[in-house]
Amino acid sequence: MESEILWAAQERARDTRGCRAERLASRAPRLESRTVDAMKLSASDQSMRMPAPIRILVFPCGTEIGLEIHQALCWSKHIELIGASSVDSNHGKFVYRHYIGGVPFIDESRFLDSFLSLIAREKIDLIFPAHDSVNLGLARVREKLSSTLIGSPLATIETCRVKSKTYALFEETIRVPKMYGRASDIDRFPVFLKPDVGEASRGVHLARSVREVEFYLASNPGLLILEYLPGKEYTVDCFTDRKGHLHFVGARERVRIQNGISVNSKAVDSEDCRDIARAISSRLTLRGAWFFQVKEGVDGGLGLLEIGPRVAGTMSLYRAMGVNFPLLTIYDALGRDVVVMVNTHENLEVDRALASRFCIDFAFRHVYVDLDDTIIVGDEVNAILIAFLYQSFGRGIRLHLLTKHRDNIWQTLDRHRLRGLFDSVTVLDEGSSKPQYIAESDAIYIDDSFSERIAVRSQCGIPVFDIDAIPYLIDWRR
Repeated sequence: MESEILWAAQERARDTRGCRAERLASRAPRLESRTVDAMKLSASDQSMRMPAPIRILVFPCGTEIGLEIHQALCWSKHIELIGASSVDSNHGKFVYRHYIGGVPFIDESRFLDSFLSLIAREKIDLIFPAHDSVNLGLARVREKLSSTLIGSPLATIETCRVKSKTYALFEETIRVPKMYGRASDIDRFPVFLKPDVGEASRGVHLARSVREVEFYLASNPGLLILEYLPGKEYTVDCFTDRKGHLHFVGARERVRIQNGISVNSKAVDSEDCRDIARAISSRLTLRGAWFFQVKEGVDGGLGLLEIGPRVAGTMSLYRAMGVNFPLLTIYDALGRDVVVMVNTHENLEVDRALASRFCIDFAFRHVYVDLDDTIIVGDEVNAILIAFLYQSFGRGIRLHLLTKHRDNIWQTLDRHRLRGLFDSVTVLDEGSSKPQYIAESDAIYIDDSFSERIAVRSQCGIPVFDIDAIPYLIDWRR
C-alpha cells in the first residue's frame, strides 16, 4: 500500500507534539518523490533504510472501525499493530496478533491510570481511536498521554459528537434537517427522531403522528425531532492533512444498511458532496481521515446528517482505488507530506457480510494433503488451501503430498507452479492405503474424500479436514 503514496521531498513541519513528533517522524521511512523499487535493493541497503516499525495501539480494536484499521495497516512493514479492548468477547482478538484484553471502559474512573500504564508498558508511539466515545474521551486527556493521539482537535470532536451543535454550526452554510422544539410544532409528517449523541442508528424512530412522537419522547425526552429526508443516503469519505489541505473527497451511496453500518456501498461522483466537504472543512479544524453523511430530501437536495472525525468502517471501498485512509492519517500524524494517488474504476461496489475467524486449540508439526480435487480442483489451484500451506511452511511445519494422481506428478506440479512446496511427495497406487504412509502423531490430514479421511482418522487417530474447513485452520491474526 505504501507504493500508492509518494511522500513529498519537503522539510518536515513541526507539529503540536514537539520533540516526540520529531523523534517519530525521524523513524518514519524517507521515500523519494519517485517510486522506489525495493526489490532492487540489497539486504544491507534495505536494513539501513528500514527503521524500527512504529508501534500503533488501536482501541477498541474489535469495532468495525478497528477492523478496517487492521485490514488497512496489517501488511505495512513500517507498522506494528497492537489491538486492545474493554469487551471480553470481540472480533479483534481473532485478527490482531498482539491483542490486549481487559482494558477498563473509557468512562470508568480507573481507565486513565490503566491506559497510561498500558501505553508505557507496550512502548506505544501512536494511539488510533476506533470508537466515537473513545475518540472524545482520549481527546479530553490528550496532554496527559505519553503517546501521540491520532485525530482532530478536541473542539472539533465535541462539536461533531453532538448533532444539535453540528446543525447549529452549519445551518447557515449547509442544508441541515429542520428541527422541531415540540411535537405541536411539527408541520409535516413523518418526522425522524434520533438521540443528540449516538451512533449506529441506535435509538432512532420514524414517527408518523403527534401521538407516536409523544410516545417515543416519553421514553427518551432528549430525542431530537427532525425533518425526515426520504431519499438516497450517502457517506462521503475525506482526508485532510495537518495544514488544513483537503486532499480527497469520495462519495459512496449507502445502498444497504444494517445496524447503522453500510454493508453495501457504491462509489458515486458528486460535485454537491465535494461542495459540502469544502464547506465543512472551512468551518471545522479536521485532521486525518473523516467523513460525513448526507441524505436526499423530498426535493432531491442533500441534507447533512452527521460528521465523523474518524475512520469509517466502509472506507475500505476507496482502498480498492488506492486511497488508504488509516495509512494516510498515520503519515500525516508523523509530520509527513503525502500525495494521494487514485486508481479509477467504473462501477466500484463493496458488499460486506459477517466474516468467520476461528481459534483451534491443538498443535501440529506435519500436514499431509491430497492433490486431486483438494489442492487442484477442476484444473484450478485452491488458493485458500495454498495460503494455509504457505503459512504452515513459514512456521516450520513440514508439508507432505500424499496422492493417487494418475498422470506424471512432476509435470502436474510444474504446470501449476507447485514443485518445491512439499517436503515429501508420495504417489500411491489406486489400491494402496494412505494411513500406512502417515507415521507422525502430531499431524493433520486434508482430503476431499470422506472414505480417505475416515480411514486416516480411524487408523492414525489424527485430525482430518475436508477442504471446506481450511479457513478454520488459517491463523488470520497479523
